[in-house]
Amino acid sequence: MDVAHLQAALAEGPLARWAAQLPEQVARGLDPRRHGDLPRWQAAVASLPDVAPSTVDLSADAIRIGRAADLSPAQHAMLVAGLRALHPWRKGPYDLFGLTIDTEWRSDWKWQRLADHITPLDGRLVLDVGCGNGYHAWRMRGAGAARVIGIDPSALFVMQFQAVKRYLPAEPVDVLPVGIDDLPPKLQAFDTVFSMGVLYHRRSPLDHLLQLKDALRPGGELVLETLIVEGDENTVLVPEGRYGKMGNVWFIPSVPLLERWLRRCGYGDVRVVDVTPTTTAEQRATEWMTFQSLADFLDPADPSRTVEGYPAPVRAVVVANRS
Repeated sequence: MDVAHLQAALAEGPLARWAAQLPEQVARGLDPRRHGDLPRWQAAVASLPDVAPSTVDLSADAIRIGRAADLSPAQHAMLVAGLRALHPWRKGPYDLFGLTIDTEWRSDWKWQRLADHITPLDGRLVLDVGCGNGYHAWRMRGAGAARVIGIDPSALFVMQFQAVKRYLPAEPVDVLPVGIDDLPPKLQAFDTVFSMGVLYHRRSPLDHLLQLKDALRPGGELVLETLIVEGDENTVLVPEGRYGKMGNVWFIPSVPLLERWLRRCGYGDVRVVDVTPTTTAEQRATEWMTFQSLADFLDPADPSRTVEGYPAPVRAVVVANRS
């Protein structure tokens, strides 16, 4: 993975300190000794047909790159085989040369819930933490962001992004195989930082909020999406073992407690812009993600509860500013 272009773009700006560390971080994040399937995923990306898309729409619900007519039948077969080798596809949807990747999540629904409530992204430098394969990063670029940097330690998701980036090499959107702990402290560089579906996976949620604040310039905006439970400002669910069959869920706060956490961490103008239960129409198994999904994580006799007996997932979007 060549990050020379990104290093050059960041060398003279507020991210120069991080840019110098990128080659080492990327090499560590894509070390084949850590990811046994990485050579197979890299080969899948390399096998994709070389073709220039005739059209690009990064603001469509299904990110649209090219048309079916851009490909010969042989190239279409290569595209299908290469993309299927990168299964499972979690975030999307995508439309690549007429091929619809119907991902596990309808990530476009999440975007629709927050897009009208955030500061317009025109010309902004954006960080997307825990970005998966970069679906939302492309939507951020489609909404006018000057540059979007996504970070996610999953090598598979990074390779899925590379499959899409293959056809948009000049776009200032990158996904790096690193986590938020790899960011230099006190960057204070990004105009907008997104953290969606990450907070409840962190053993220390307040430390995560402080790390996000460190990445923001003074006055910059945080867009946070996370699981929540009903309750007052003292309510937090700490699952005993798994939550919805996920073993890495540590803290699920109430909305009032989440607001308090943000204020305590130094954020101002904290506002909840959406609270929506997650449904099996939004998260489900498809031919592009054939493993278990939300329907398997809920109690079949009472879908208002998880299989462990906890409240079924509800997600909130909160927007705040670094004071």
